[in-house]
Amino acid sequence: MYDVIVVGTRVAGAPLAMLLARRGYRVLAVDRATFPSDTPSTHYIHQAGLSLLNSWGLLDRVVATGCPPVRNLNFTYTDIVINGMADPSADGIDAVYCPRRTVLDKILVEAAGESGAEVIEGFSVPELVFDGDRVAGIRGRVGEGAEQEFRARLVIGADGSNSTVAKQVGAQEYDGSAAACFIYYSYYEGVDWGMQHRTGFGEQQFAAWPTNDDQYLVAVMRKRDRFREFRADPDGSVQEIIDQIDPAIGARFRDTGKRVEQFRPMLYPDNYRRRSFGPGWALVGDAGYHKDPFTGWGITDAFKYGQLLADLAHEGLSGARPMDEALAEYERERDAQSASTYELTRSISELTLTPYYDSVFRATSMSPDYSKKFFGLIAGLYPPDKFFGEQQLADLYEEVGFPEADRHVTNTEALA
Repeated sequence: MYDVIVVGTRVAGAPLAMLLARRGYRVLAVDRATFPSDTPSTHYIHQAGLSLLNSWGLLDRVVATGCPPVRNLNFTYTDIVINGMADPSADGIDAVYCPRRTVLDKILVEAAGESGAEVIEGFSVPELVFDGDRVAGIRGRVGEGAEQEFRARLVIGADGSNSTVAKQVGAQEYDGSAAACFIYYSYYEGVDWGMQHRTGFGEQQFAAWPTNDDQYLVAVMRKRDRFREFRADPDGSVQEIIDQIDPAIGARFRDTGKRVEQFRPMLYPDNYRRRSFGPGWALVGDAGYHKDPFTGWGITDAFKYGQLLADLAHEGLSGARPMDEALAEYERERDAQSASTYELTRSISELTLTPYYDSVFRATSMSPDYSKKFFGLIAGLYPPDKFFGEQQLADLYEEVGFPEADRHVTNTEALA
């Protein structure tokens, strides 16, 4: 009998298993994958996520893989240009990192095992075990091996957007919206542009950042209705998008860029939240909450809310408070803390700015001080309620002499 079973051991499940095992609980963590292995990802870890890795004693391991630090960020949205970097975090982190998932996930899985969690790789979980209406365990097997059953006081689904745990418990979705775009990405040699996140006219975007093995991840995004047209010639379409957004970078890409792996096309799931707790179960990571990858917050949020769930599950497991009460607080806090990021991501990932965001970001680009706050917001270090505060925006517009008719201090689209 385990205290906790975690289904899924990537960026949400492995840290959760590690944190609970470090508190002395008997933890089983299973994943149908074996490690190292790849999975679709932006790779991007914000400073807030790196601070968590640092607090867990794992940041040095990531840095030691040779993944290069990024200390200057380049954002454009059509003709709005914002460049810079957030101030260092409280623990001195002054960069972001974008490690390959073959590297990052293995580090996390190994850390879970080193912390005392029992880890079974290659283990598929087709069904849960119920005791009445309460989840009591899992049933599955390694490969074609014999079926095995394990029981626990709490079963946590960290098994992604197609979560078996979510399906088995009938977790209802809420606060959802349709995904707007598709993404193609791959890995390139001969690219050295620094970190780029560039959205151009014509509802298209390209992004690039350095990762392991002296390679760059290069990704492009367009609206879903152009997917069939794009996939007819992915290499040509990637070049076209970069050319149209930044001809100078497009010329460099044509001259020196060499794709070294196959393309990863992604039609992302819709944005959603799911009911993330119930009798004997909880959800974390994309199993419970998913948003468009445009803002690159998937890994950082997986870390952040994995830590939150570990802390509150501990209160239930230790008897400090009823488990159902602790898990209810986890869902409430996750939704409250992620609300601004979720709303912002859903809005700007449409590849067109609302008048509100256009005015805010345009004015931000005109103020060095507010640009630094923008990168603090992106990094998870500057509070959204202050960045988007009505008085703060009014002061920003006054500082940069923004036209009166174009000043927006209230996001009426979000309130509608």
